[in-house]
Amino acid sequence: MQRDLQNLRKSYEKDALLEKNLPVNPFRLFDSWFQEAKESLEIDEANAMSICTLGTDGFPKSRIVLLKEIIQGKFLFYSNYTSEKGSAINAYNKISLHFFWPALERQIIIKCKAEKVTREKSLSYFQSRPRGSQIGAWASNQSTEVISREKLEQQLAYFEQKFKDIEIPLPEFWGGYACQPLSFEFWQGRPNRLHDRICYEHVGNEWEFKRLQP
Repeated sequence: MQRDLQNLRKSYEKDALLEKNLPVNPFRLFDSWFQEAKESLEIDEANAMSICTLGTDGFPKSRIVLLKEIIQGKFLFYSNYTSEKGSAINAYNKISLHFFWPALERQIIIKCKAEKVTREKSLSYFQSRPRGSQIGAWASNQSTEVISREKLEQQLAYFEQKFKDIEIPLPEFWGGYACQPLSFEFWQGRPNRLHDRICYEHVGNEWEFKRLQP
């Protein structure tokens, strides 16, 4: 298959990211941008983020998950601990988070260290999920091969019957990750590909920022 994509381009002109407007703390800028993304009618899921891990096969891999909370300066998401993603984090817990909001011509890359949250925290979130999502966590042996869609639905039906009319327990293999940021890179699209790139790094107990060339 061949595709000529050379003429697919646009000019980025919606905003600017200038030093005179930058807060000292990158969380303030993240919150400001996130609120704009959440309120935008052109963005369906402002909390959708790509997580990149280094796989046990030596290859990096990205996938989309949903940010569920920011607490005590950490970004939280939930997953199957035995999945490909979970195995990668268990082996090497340095990951990156990537938010891309094309409607605002913005993206943010956050380098983090990930660690599991407490069992109590995972349980609290699990109990807030719709019942179907709770059963789905039990039904999917995430990242392993399944022979067919029908087999997957049979697994779902099994757990629907198993937990019929009772409270669904939190699986031992499922829970949250808390991601502690080490750096933030904020990207604002600008004309002529001279985009604004501001990188915050945690140095000692302070955040320092610098401009990167596009």
